[in-house]
Amino acid sequence: MPVRTRVAALAALTATALALGAAATSQAGAAPGGTVQKNAAAKSASAQKKAAAPRFLAASELPPHPTGWTAGPVTDGFPEQLAYCLGEGVPAYDYRHRLFHTELDASAVQVTVVTGSAAKGKALADRLNEEIRTCAARLERLYPEIEAEGRFFGTLPVEEGATVHGLHTETSYGATDVNLLSVGRDGRTVTVVGWGRMGDFDDAPLAAFKKTAKKAVAKLY
Repeated sequence: MPVRTRVAALAALTATALALGAAATSQAGAAPGGTVQKNAAAKSASAQKKAAAPRFLAASELPPHPTGWTAGPVTDGFPEQLAYCLGEGVPAYDYRHRLFHTELDASAVQVTVVTGSAAKGKALADRLNEEIRTCAARLERLYPEIEAEGRFFGTLPVEEGATVHGLHTETSYGATDVNLLSVGRDGRTVTVVGWGRMGDFDDAPLAAFKKTAKKAVAKLY
């Protein structure tokens, strides 16, 4: 997995306008037209909201995998699949996300949020990048049985930019996992893409993931 619009002020204005319109109609003896106008306004607002909704990656736009990818529906909320690095560090926004999986050991996720302004979008992207950058140290501090290494793989030239990070973890009982994460921004909209599988950095499709991360930002609008 659009952000829910705060409509308290708009609702008050609408109620006032309808009340005045009803009074004017009663005085003039004209046929009521408020319902038609209200429905037209609602349809227009719905169309604008739908048109402005950021788009998500398709399964075919993820790094290639031998079994192919399956995409889930776009869902409201912040995905628990990113909680290992971002679960307690994300500000309260209305997030949407989409999960992806293969028939073997790889999985992926995209989360997107529309903030209130470009400045807020930049602040959120900066916050998410910092949370990812410090993720390895926090994991080792919270879980003594885990050794973690984070790497920064640079920036991507798309819209307001995207950054790419890597994270490798190994447990005391021998399980190893590698994750790639990107944070990108287009104006006030921020998107995070995560990819993971068993293995280490040599098993990560970095070049293909960078293409996916760039596509995620370019495709938003």
